[in-house]
Amino acid sequence: MDAMTSLYDTDEARWAAVQRRDRDADGQFYYSVRSTGVYCRPSCPSRTALRANVAFHASCAEAEGAGFRPCRRCEPALPPLAERQAAAVAQACRLIDEAAASSDQAPCLDSLAQAVGISRFHFHRIFKAHTGITPKAYAGARRTARLQHGLATAASVTDALYEAGYGSSGRLYEASADTLGMTPGRYRAGGRGETIRFAVAACSLGAILVASTPRGICAILIGDEPEPLLRDLQERFPRADLVGAEPGFERTVAQVLAFVEAPRIGLDLPLDVRGTAFQRRVWEALRAIPAGSTVSYAELAERVGLPGGARAVAGACAANPVAVAIPCHRVVRLDGALSGYRWGIERKRTLLDREAGR
Repeated sequence: MDAMTSLYDTDEARWAAVQRRDRDADGQFYYSVRSTGVYCRPSCPSRTALRANVAFHASCAEAEGAGFRPCRRCEPALPPLAERQAAAVAQACRLIDEAAASSDQAPCLDSLAQAVGISRFHFHRIFKAHTGITPKAYAGARRTARLQHGLATAASVTDALYEAGYGSSGRLYEASADTLGMTPGRYRAGGRGETIRFAVAACSLGAILVASTPRGICAILIGDEPEPLLRDLQERFPRADLVGAEPGFERTVAQVLAFVEAPRIGLDLPLDVRGTAFQRRVWEALRAIPAGSTVSYAELAERVGLPGGARAVAGACAANPVAVAIPCHRVVRLDGALSGYRWGIERKRTLLDREAGR
């Protein structure tokens, strides 16, 4: 018997869970109501039945074998609502991904909602709740990822933009600052002509490198020594003009340092982060985790519409180029243990302790 099951191992505990509509009890047991002939989840929003009419069952099959039918409100024979919603969002993401991979027009909101069997308005709401972005924004991010790949491999910028599904070069160049952080030609050239200011400083976590494009912070890297951090920056932007130790950049660095020392104050600076569509979904979800809170990799995977995708989420966390500002340190193992922080477990523990006020 696991710890969760042991919480509901008596009828008194089960009845208390039903009275408070305890969602944690869903799947642990079911209850039937003799006067209505139905059985429900513990969290069912229906009016609470009289205790004398209630019996408890270990499974749906047991309840139905006793002659009860599923409640139409909580639908106990189906997976939990949150799980069904996550599956619908994951299905919609797959449809968008398939369209992006074949250069087809992104599916419209109506067709996506119809495909997953949810109303247009409700689908839009749960998609954003699970991923942190709208279906349109997700489709745009997938097309951007395809464009990034094409700019690195296609024969020309024109070939890359048409293969990615852009109808005209004008539309691409209008949107390139938002999608790539630079013009397509510069991106294809590895950032050639792009100016990135950076500085290396010391903080309580060790050496820290802060870098920024004209659009915002593009890297916050932490380590034991400055040299590996600079090499990391050079590998990210191999042909960009890296400009160090500018006096005008001191204020930006000071703001970042203050934020690292006290993450709860927030960072009032724009970010310019570039990654795949999935990475950006994960990073947006990370930024929605409040300071002082943590989530598991499995829970974060559900939030981005990928139940069972804890390993993929961990990979996106590891690719995060902006330490603390995109708080991948707030993701822990299912048992609460710390693991998987690219800047070191002790730094992760220190950041979490600071946010918790310890």
